[in-house]
Amino acid sequence: MVQPYKHEPFTNFKVDENRQAYLAGLKTVEGYLGQDYDLVIGGDRITTDEKIVSYNPAHKEEVIGRVSKANKELAEKAMQAAVEAFKTWKKVKPETRADVLFKAAAIIRRRKHEFSALLTKEAGKPWNEADADTAEAIDFLEYYARQMLRIKDGQRVHSRPNEFNRYDYIPLGVGIIISPWNFPLAIMAGTTVAAIVTGNTVLLKPASTTPIVAAKFVEVMEEAGLPAGVLNFVPGSGAEVGDYLVDHKDTRFISFTGSRDVGLRIFDRASKVNEGQIWMKRLIAEMGGKDTIVVDKEADLELAATSIVASAFGFSGQKCSACSRAVIVEEVYDQ
Repeated sequence: MVQPYKHEPFTNFKVDENRQAYLAGLKTVEGYLGQDYDLVIGGDRITTDEKIVSYNPAHKEEVIGRVSKANKELAEKAMQAAVEAFKTWKKVKPETRADVLFKAAAIIRRRKHEFSALLTKEAGKPWNEADADTAEAIDFLEYYARQMLRIKDGQRVHSRPNEFNRYDYIPLGVGIIISPWNFPLAIMAGTTVAAIVTGNTVLLKPASTTPIVAAKFVEVMEEAGLPAGVLNFVPGSGAEVGDYLVDHKDTRFISFTGSRDVGLRIFDRASKVNEGQIWMKRLIAEMGGKDTIVVDKEADLELAATSIVASAFGFSGQKCSACSRAVIVEEVYDQ
């Protein structure tokens, strides 16, 4: 029996027990700083000489870890592993695919402060921002699993009398997930598992400044029972590995979160039909926004001012959801 969906609660750090738990999470993370992480291709771990080194942005001398760096040859190997895994994964029962997400959510929930502490170390996130990032990752796992259970038998289309119409969702194929550095757990996990639970296979290329969080997430998905080849971990250069995978004839869809310039580059490349390609690629591109808070004269002005500042400058404004403009009615503008 699947419980109704509810948001993962944020941690109240005014409670001493919670503060101590977070400090313990930081100790756990400090215990594995500086380790090496392999590529994961078809379930195999592959080490390369060339590494992406992740540093603590607040203490540049502190190495969070080193991940092996993929090249075109290894990207091709990962693509073929994903193509092969898709043949069986697309036939796996939706309930079984959803169970992997439920298990992964439970694992991250048990290690919540460790993952948040890793976000503090690798992404420079304050405690509350890191905690929210981890909570959102858990939410994505829980929500998408339930959505899969909801749509697995198709959706009835109400039509004319004496007609029965239904539409069904089908897995597409291999997806390329290019995730951002500012939500290196939540958005990375959410875009990855949405593709996986719906029967697709994935090549994950995380942001080069925050690859350790992604490597730890891949370990969680393996622990949760995800079969080899469904999720392939291929950190690497955007100009080399990113372009190669976006252009690839077997790429069915791309999910990108990042800058406008890179998003437009991907949009342009994905629109071209390459030799051997038998479909138009689908692209999801989230390239930030210019977010507005509107303040009317009936508003609680003290709350509005506090909220604008919190939205604009939380995590130094390094969020697509950060307030970048305030529209205030004339009557209360000066106040």
